Amino acid sequence: MVKKRKTSEILSRFVTFVFLYPTWLLLSGYYDFFHLSLGVLCCALVAFLSHDLLFENIMDKNRAIIITRFLSYLPWLIYQIVLANFHVVYLVLNPKMPIEPKIIRFKTKLKSDISKVTLANSITLTPGTITMDIIDGEFYVHAIDEKSASDLLTGEMEERVADIYLEEENSPK
Repeated sequence: MVKKRKTSEILSRFVTFVFLYPTWLLLSGYYDFFHLSLGVLCCALVAFLSHDLLFENIMDKNRAIIITRFLSYLPWLIYQIVLANFHVVYLVLNPKMPIEPKIIRFKTKLKSDISKVTLANSITLTPGTITMDIIDGEFYVHAIDEKSASDLLTGEMEERVADIYLEEENSPK
């Protein structure tokens, strides 16, 4: 069991480094020996210290399912973002400016931190809504109008996120 955990830590550090280093290369814009080696050192240090933030348990047998479901969630999320953009444009361009901001709260049934963070980020990425806080599984969200609030309260986004992370009692029927 200890060997499996150690292998998982090494693999998660390596995968974290593999994500970080190309980002370093892209953002630095310098490709001389000094900057390339500095990038290796910095990315290795960050990967060593924070590998568990990106991958809790990379050897988890459900990891492939979660990644596949997350990737299939992204087109739906992008579609929701586009729809919400059109709605916000309508609100802004409407001469009556029917904006009625409100703060809504709802209790989530999501259990894991990663699923709550995914839901919070999905809400914030969707124009017209911003996740303000999560306290004991209760979300506080600012919505620009009633439609944005009611769309969120249908629970569809929460169900889809639950499905990604295999939280079965919340997954879509």
